[in-house]
Amino acid sequence: MHIQRISAFTSNGAGGNPAGVVLTDQLPAPAVMQRIAAEVGYSETAFAAPMPDGGWRVRYFAPDMEVPFCGHATVALGAALGAAHGAGRYALLINDGAIAVTAEPSAAGWSCTLQSRPTRSTPVDSAMLADALALFGHTAADLDPQIAPRLAHAGSLHLVIALRSRAALSRLSYELAAGKRFMLAHGLVTVMFIHCTDDQRFDVRNAFASGGVLEDPATGAAAAALAGMLRDIGWPHGSRISIRQGEDMDSPSELEVLLTDEAGAPVQVRGDTRAIG
Repeated sequence: MHIQRISAFTSNGAGGNPAGVVLTDQLPAPAVMQRIAAEVGYSETAFAAPMPDGGWRVRYFAPDMEVPFCGHATVALGAALGAAHGAGRYALLINDGAIAVTAEPSAAGWSCTLQSRPTRSTPVDSAMLADALALFGHTAADLDPQIAPRLAHAGSLHLVIALRSRAALSRLSYELAAGKRFMLAHGLVTVMFIHCTDDQRFDVRNAFASGGVLEDPATGAAAAALAGMLRDIGWPHGSRISIRQGEDMDSPSELEVLLTDEAGAPVQVRGDTRAIG
């Protein structure tokens, strides 16, 4: 079985978040996909098989679990599909429903845009927020009063916490096992910490203990959820959100989210890719 290794959401041809991609005639058994994902060791590996209607059935596995949706692995998958079948739009069927990815050639490889599932967000229970702040060593004084913490969804569930300073964002530290217990107890894929640098630009860090990974250098699913959340609270997004992630991990990543004002509508997350090895 051929495993491609592709970094998604790169910055100037470097950095990004590596994903495994397996294109196959038929999806392997879940236990086999889980084993392969653990052996690859990236935060996610995407498995894709063609369907009779021309689309692709896709499943995503982290080293420790299957995840319902992964943005950076979808962008990496787009690059693999583009290389194998040419530029264009590819319909994807994930566990939660239909999405799509578009692949276009770029200087470093492929530039890909995923279309998310519909978005939604809700306020966070005060007890859950208190537990999250304690887990990550923050206090209420660290929170940005402009953006209240919320649960955000665009194919998978994320807790989004806005911090008032870049210094607070740089202090991401927690115990992996405790983080995993917290995320699994609340059905979270990641806990996303953000810092607003202006209305359309955010610095971001994503804890991904649920999948056995301390931190993700680029998280397309969370980026989509964040954009939908900002739309829900009436944030002046200007139809475009730019996200910088991975800088604290020495793996700089750039994600661009395009969205309309239509509440709950899917958003598009765009990024560049590069092959690894």
